[in-house]
Amino acid sequence: MLNGLRKNFYTNEELLSCGRGELFGPGNAQLPLPPMLMFDRIVHIDDKGGHYGKGEIVAELDIDPSLWFFHCHFQGDPVMPGCLGLDAMWQLIGFFLAWNGGIGRGRALGGSEIQFSGQVPPDKKLVTYRIDIRRMVQRGLTMGIGNGTMLVDGQEIYSGAGLRVGLFTEI
Repeated sequence: MLNGLRKNFYTNEELLSCGRGELFGPGNAQLPLPPMLMFDRIVHIDDKGGHYGKGEIVAELDIDPSLWFFHCHFQGDPVMPGCLGLDAMWQLIGFFLAWNGGIGRGRALGGSEIQFSGQVPPDKKLVTYRIDIRRMVQRGLTMGIGNGTMLVDGQEIYSGAGLRVGLFTEI
């Protein structure tokens, strides 16, 4: 891990380092690089907190009208695609698994309940993601299961329950 330390927050440069495979070591979980990296910083991560006491992650994305998706989704009616917010939640669970010592490459495995009740237009300022880890499985593979919410300017607009991410060593 970065300098051998497990921190409780990560800057944008550190997240980019993770995207280049430098944070958790070769062959281990990486975040996507921009433009698919869907948050600018992790403001809090720990393995004891959250609703279930098994871990939590809070990350933020600064909204800028020049973000790539506003130019193509949709012309004349720009909004952030809902699937990108959902992907951010999976990205965060994968990061949590590697941060917690899991080995392998991260892959989203699904979710049981996804709800969208709002949208992110370009005039908003801040998206906040919150993940509560429900369960960690460490047998043949490492898997994390969590519930997530996405807020825009403090209002919850997306939620996902039973979000699953696995770390695989044989892919």
